[in-house]
Amino acid sequence: MKNILAFGASSSLNSINKQFAKYSSDQIPSSKTNLLDLNDFEMPIFSIDKQKESGIPDEAKNFKNYIYNSDAIIISFAEHNGSYTSAFKNVLDWVSRIERIVWCGKPMLLLSASDGERGAKLVLETAFNRIKRENTETLFKFSLKNFHSTFDLEKGILDAQLNKMYRSVLADFINVI
Repeated sequence: MKNILAFGASSSLNSINKQFAKYSSDQIPSSKTNLLDLNDFEMPIFSIDKQKESGIPDEAKNFKNYIYNSDAIIISFAEHNGSYTSAFKNVLDWVSRIERIVWCGKPMLLLSASDGERGAKLVLETAFNRIKRENTETLFKFSLKNFHSTFDLEKGILDAQLNKMYRSVLADFINVI
């Protein structure tokens, strides 16, 4: 059985990206999911001074342990002002101090979702370009636009063309895990 680490890169309590990450992890046969909430990993805003003063927070170490113990990772990105949410960026900054190769070369499915027509593509491209520096063979991406009109928690992606594209990316991801 494969261990899937999944989370929405948002601190919103009702994050559509957390919903999309969970839905996607549920599509993987013979797997179990560790669905994380970034709110469980709140830490001081990263600075080298804070690290020198107090060391690396336990929350960052715990997050890194989830990565180590997974077989694959699914992240669905929310876009704030064209970039990562501050909650995700802070976790990334702290975890990168533990080990430069943050994602341990695990197969990754990068997603984004928004209610807009672009589907948070800007942050998805930013994440993809950052992560591909350490993972070029097993990195996949998909963006879902107009979330509330194109997605249903029970039925999945309602738009036939988007669903076909999603299923293709998902199949490629499943094939490498």
